[in-house]
Amino acid sequence: MSAEPLTVISLPEVAAPAAARRAADLTEHRGTRRVVFTPKYGSGPVEVDIRYLWCGAPHAPTVIVQGGISADRDVCAGRERVGGWWQDLVGQGAAIDLLACRVLSIDWIVPAELEGVPSVSSEDQAAALAVLVDELGIGRVQAFVGSSYGAMVGLAFAANHADKVKSLVLLAGAHRPHPLATAQRSVQRGIVRLGLATGCTDEALALARQLAMTTYRGSEEFSRRFAAGPELREGRFHFPVEDYLEHAGRRFVERFDASRFLALSESIDLHDIAPERIHATTTLVGFPSDRLVPLADLCELQRRLGGTATLEVVDSPYGHDAFLKETVQLAPVLRHALNDCHGDR
Repeated sequence: MSAEPLTVISLPEVAAPAAARRAADLTEHRGTRRVVFTPKYGSGPVEVDIRYLWCGAPHAPTVIVQGGISADRDVCAGRERVGGWWQDLVGQGAAIDLLACRVLSIDWIVPAELEGVPSVSSEDQAAALAVLVDELGIGRVQAFVGSSYGAMVGLAFAANHADKVKSLVLLAGAHRPHPLATAQRSVQRGIVRLGLATGCTDEALALARQLAMTTYRGSEEFSRRFAAGPELREGRFHFPVEDYLEHAGRRFVERFDASRFLALSESIDLHDIAPERIHATTTLVGFPSDRLVPLADLCELQRRLGGTATLEVVDSPYGHDAFLKETVQLAPVLRHALNDCHGDR
């Protein structure tokens, strides 16, 4: 199973300071590997091409970084990318410091890539990552940093592949979905299925995303941003929040498709990991304004984990999306949690 050659990012070496010389040694491998594993809801082994990014200091410890269902492998800037979905927290000198570690991230797999499999589970994503870790010769990762769905996959990874991870850093994700959050996602999936049945797929997907945005963000933020009165336009009243939601829906349709949304949304609600099976040192991060992953669920997870676990509570008006928005507050939390990795520099 061959891989694309590593791409070395080079900077001028003449009179370069120490930081620049270290940056000159950074590597980036953005490629595809075919892996084989047995899906949770499958009848036997399957082959799937995993699209991944592996970048940072060569020979440094590897840290897996995974985000929500709409996140991809491009977590940070690179040779052909001006940015990434967690750009402020992953980079040279950032909280997840590419001068001190190597970051590995994948695009989520979906049932369409697993022939004959009705649904993909968080454990399937973890299994694919575990095989990829072996294929790349990593052996054991220093940490698994997961946010939202990524946190769920991190728990599955630690439960099923304990020998491949030293520690966990999990933001806004628990061992099971909250039933109210499942209800909200179920309505979103119903909207998309109705759109598929009626030939209004894009409109339905946009509407489902709009509904999702009301669960991702906190009440305080909505109150502050959209408190103004309605405006009469095109024969009806438009409320300030509508423009924001419609914009979010349009943007989502431009980069996502209905089948992928349905599969990964369902995967969240199928997630169920027994915390007692996990013995890795764990840092949990929760947000009081998060209505999808209540702090009570993270408190239960902390109590039941089989290893040492701490819970960091970060105040934010941004609800579930605080893991994307509160980069300044999260930076010291991540630095502390990854201290062992950064201490090797």
